[in-house]
Amino acid sequence: MNQNVPTAPPERGAPTLPQKTAPSHGAQPNAPRKKGRGWVWFVLLAAAAVAAYYYWPKGSGSSAGTTATDSGGGGRKGGRGGVPPVVVIKATRGNIGVYDTGPGNVTPIYTVTVRTLVNGQLMNVYFKEGDLVQQGQPLAQVDPRPFQVQLEEAQGQLTHDQALLDNARVDEKRYETLLAQNAIPEQQLATQKALVVQYEGTVKADQGVIDSAKLNLTYCNITAPITGRIGLRLVDPGNIVHTTDSTGLLVITQIQPISVIFTIAEDKLPAVMDKMRAHESLRVDAWNSDESKKLATGILSTIDNEIDNSTGTLRLRAIFDNKDNVLFPNELVNARLLVEEKRNVVLLNTAAVQRTSSTPYVWLVNPDNTVTEKQITVGTTEADETEVTSGLAAGDVVVMTGVDKLNDGTKVKIETPTGSAGGRGAAASGAPVNIGDVPIADAAGDQTAPPAAAGNAKQPAGGRGSGKSHGGKSKQ
Repeated sequence: MNQNVPTAPPERGAPTLPQKTAPSHGAQPNAPRKKGRGWVWFVLLAAAAVAAYYYWPKGSGSSAGTTATDSGGGGRKGGRGGVPPVVVIKATRGNIGVYDTGPGNVTPIYTVTVRTLVNGQLMNVYFKEGDLVQQGQPLAQVDPRPFQVQLEEAQGQLTHDQALLDNARVDEKRYETLLAQNAIPEQQLATQKALVVQYEGTVKADQGVIDSAKLNLTYCNITAPITGRIGLRLVDPGNIVHTTDSTGLLVITQIQPISVIFTIAEDKLPAVMDKMRAHESLRVDAWNSDESKKLATGILSTIDNEIDNSTGTLRLRAIFDNKDNVLFPNELVNARLLVEEKRNVVLLNTAAVQRTSSTPYVWLVNPDNTVTEKQITVGTTEADETEVTSGLAAGDVVVMTGVDKLNDGTKVKIETPTGSAGGRGAAASGAPVNIGDVPIADAAGDQTAPPAAAGNAKQPAGGRGSGKSHGGKSKQ
């Protein structure tokens, strides 16, 4: 078989002669053969690197005297990085409310458009826009002089007609005496009596004209019909106002108390009706439009008499004192109706509840600082608290942050939440810590994990895919 024989390099200064090589049948050139060997070495090195990555012990585990086997984890996910740090929280007993929430509008109980009841010139305005006025307080005045003249005319006419009536009554008595003496016919007395009645009617009509003029004078002084806040003035002084004007003079809205009209779904109605029939007062909280702040607390007042078929909802009205004027007419709010308050139940921070597609569960911390996956049954969830109806007892400690490296039996290092007593130094020692000796985040859920633990909690509290290992590998 022909082979290429290497030759010695030529001496310096000697001419270089072309090398003759024997032809090779079926052999590939040298360059391709070297390239193929390079790919073989690359594959071998890559395999060695992968094997070293998965099987070479990490420094953090060695320095702490803990290997993947010693960490108590059920797989490499819990032991490859050493003892995983977690933030824990205790289950407590307390009260939690069952709320029905619906959108609503702040609606004044009374809204009045003040109009003039007489025609005339608007002379005076006694209010400022935005004033809070009391019932009966003077607001404006229409020119009273024309009605004063009408009153004087009516009074003069009454005096005239009253004199006629008095004279007719005197003649009636005279005719009665003459008739008794047969001095006059009976018909003359009957005519006089009819005349007396006629004058009596005239006097009554005159009195009615007087009363009407006095009433118009009263209407010239416009007062507040209710207690409330005045809006923008609709008519300026000096204008002629009429009883037929559509705009009115001003609008007053009652703001103390004030109501909120909101809706709930029709399937929520039976529970509310049961409470109403039992004469129980149901609390209603009014929150702002994005539910970031509670504005006021009131009481459910009444329920509408029919369900809206187009939306399947029912309207309800709640009454609020509104002493601080925080609720403004036509403001959009979210109403939360407290239907029931569950007392002395087991409560847990919602962030500690993990979920699969079918069941919720928690990571229960044992006295030896190992964790166990435990399925639970949850009930009402309100804000950041969740009711646990079964599977957990008050005082049980569960993992809230750092669940992505846990398996059944994994030993954990309990971190102190940022800002708590003891600081990070207490948790960074690496030594096993008893649960009772470590500050634990309270049920309010306001504590946050330190950077070391927060870096491991890369998925929301409800995600199970990264919260439990099923024998697979996870790259950090």
